[in-house]
Amino acid sequence: MTAERINGKQIVAELREQISHEVGSLTAEGIRPGLAVILVGDDAASAVYVRNKAKACEQVGIHSEVHRLPAETTQEELLQWIERLNRNDEIHGILVQLPLPKHIDEDAVIDAISPLKDVDCFHPVNVGNLMIGKPSLLPCTPAGVIEILRRTGTEIAGKHAVVVGRSNIVGKPMAMLLLREHATVTICHSRTPDMEAITRQADILVVGVGRAQMIKANHIKPGAVVIDVGINRLESGQLVGDVDYEDAATVASKITPVPGCVGPMTITMLLANTVQAARAASGKGSL
Repeated sequence: MTAERINGKQIVAELREQISHEVGSLTAEGIRPGLAVILVGDDAASAVYVRNKAKACEQVGIHSEVHRLPAETTQEELLQWIERLNRNDEIHGILVQLPLPKHIDEDAVIDAISPLKDVDCFHPVNVGNLMIGKPSLLPCTPAGVIEILRRTGTEIAGKHAVVVGRSNIVGKPMAMLLLREHATVTICHSRTPDMEAITRQADILVVGVGRAQMIKANHIKPGAVVIDVGINRLESGQLVGDVDYEDAATVASKITPVPGCVGPMTITMLLANTVQAARAASGKGSL
């Protein structure tokens, strides 16, 4: 068996075309969705992510602002920037690029963003809404994974989904969204004994732990769908996922490549959240 390589580029292109159409319709009615990104300091990886987000906004017609602040910016100054953006009716989404300099409390910064503009879905209000199933903006990476599964015709309801990783950004919200889709969900993590025995039960295996090529063919049930959320750089400079792609592809039925699938989908869902927030703010939709 050789797994089907999931065509992330095609899924992203289709979704961004839909988003571009929505943005055009809203703009014609005098509502141009706007996203503001705050970048504190000069972290190289963060700068790349921010450039990619700004480029994606331009591609679909979303108004984009990037506010670059020096590393010595105080927490109070950053909170003042967020408050100004909270009050700005032309900005519908606010994203503070993480990680922040060590002297700034990330929790305080996340709490300061209006839940209605929290397009990353990190605010406790939105996390709580996700947990109890109330309408809200959804976390970008897990929402992107669900979209990939839907658009590849993968049945989720009634299937056993195993999530490897329990982070607040990916693992925990991923489990919640899979539960919403009526999967039976198991979470594995660093303290899970005999992880292989559990991951081999998965019809859908989602991996996001930040350990290069950790998941091998022996972790995977024949015919499973494998979604690799990880991105790691080897000493050679090569980018790889948390799944050993070549090995896993001998067992899985479908698998996402790294890079080129979940990463671009995450940015695409950020765009979708910004449009959704703009609709809600204008009274033309809801969260």
